[in-house]
Amino acid sequence: MRRQPSLTQRLTLLFAAVSALIMICVGGFVGWAMDDHFRDIDASELNGKRDLIAHAIGETRDAAALATLPQRLDDALIGHHALSVKVATADGKTLFAKGAARFPPTMLANSLNDARITRAVLQTWQDASGNFRGAVVNMPSAISGGMPFRVALAIDISDHKVFTHSIRRTIWLAVGVGIALTVMLAWFMAYRGLAPLRDITSLAKNMSARRLDARLPTESVPVELSDLAHSFNDMLSRLEDSFRRLSDFSSDIAHELRTPISNLMTQTQVALAKARSSEEYKEILYSNLEEYQRLAAMIADMLFLAKADNGLIVPSREPVDLAAEIGNLFTYYELLAEERGVTLAVQGKGSVTGDRLMLRRALSNLLSNAIRHTPRGGVVSVKIAGAGDGFISVSVENPGEPIPAEHLPRIFDRFYRIDPSRQRTSEGAGLGLAITRSIIRAHGGQISVSSGNVTRFELSLPAQPA
Repeated sequence: MRRQPSLTQRLTLLFAAVSALIMICVGGFVGWAMDDHFRDIDASELNGKRDLIAHAIGETRDAAALATLPQRLDDALIGHHALSVKVATADGKTLFAKGAARFPPTMLANSLNDARITRAVLQTWQDASGNFRGAVVNMPSAISGGMPFRVALAIDISDHKVFTHSIRRTIWLAVGVGIALTVMLAWFMAYRGLAPLRDITSLAKNMSARRLDARLPTESVPVELSDLAHSFNDMLSRLEDSFRRLSDFSSDIAHELRTPISNLMTQTQVALAKARSSEEYKEILYSNLEEYQRLAAMIADMLFLAKADNGLIVPSREPVDLAAEIGNLFTYYELLAEERGVTLAVQGKGSVTGDRLMLRRALSNLLSNAIRHTPRGGVVSVKIAGAGDGFISVSVENPGEPIPAEHLPRIFDRFYRIDPSRQRTSEGAGLGLAITRSIIRAHGGQISVSSGNVTRFELSLPAQPA
């Protein structure tokens, strides 16, 4: 599989390409401006010679003056070695010729009518004598009959060519060196600028379950990578929390399973130690059955939570009268409440759409916890009220010892107990609140907890449509 270029290479190539394009355009513009400048200089010099020749032709008023015209032009143009001039009559007779330029026939055919020479009308050609730039102008004379003269002027631009060639070579050499330096500078800038990304890559390569506490220094990264660094650190925090929870979960589940399995093994070993009567065996089997039932209930709860984590819990949709369901639960827990000296009270009413058995299980878990943690003479209060935006609020409140603030964020974790000793009692395996949260979320609701003088679990469930 072909390896894709790195981000440093891409940025270097992109920056170098843009810089090279700019340098080439600048070099081309400088060359064009230099040529244009020389054309202006050549046009200005040829216009000066044109005016001189026009003055000499203007003084030619008769045949005698015409005979002296070549000498007068030769005297006037002496010292102008780069200049080529050809003066001819309209019928093609050459009156005066100076310089090495050989004017192209097409150029002689396309002459100007006594106009100023501009860079636009200048023509450039090359022959064996050199490189030339010039123009052909028709000039009227003062001789009787107005015989016109055709004047061809050219200037040798070989020195210009050598100079511009040298300048262009220097410019393109500078452009080449500039592109090379730009490539190196672009690579250095891209390499330095992408250092935070390499830090992220290095951190990700060295990441393991034991090094999830590492974080990127967000203060030293560029603004463009700040969000990425924060997101990466947040991801590491979530992973660290998830690994910690998974580790605690593994430890808790091992602790929870060890006790009933140890009981089963102990009772079985005792039963096999000596011969016993059928009644004794039956008693041992009943004791084992209780442990099996406890294990089966724990496994069923764990399977329920596993399905909930994967979105496999799909509650049925039926109208559920919350006040009636809570009344039925009060009847079920009446004996337990009387035994503990706790009073049960419900206030308000409301209906939701959901799975009746699941919601009853969630409410039952909350009531069971509230009754167990309410001191004698206390009241467990359930309040039902509209929460707005199409939701019904159900709060289960009980007085008693408050839950420490550091435990509240993890109160719904599996197997989590506030008591650090984690002694296994008849209160269950610590899955009730986790199951309650899964049921509420499966119904599109939320659950929260607060604790002070009163501990309050509050559910928010979608109300039954009118």
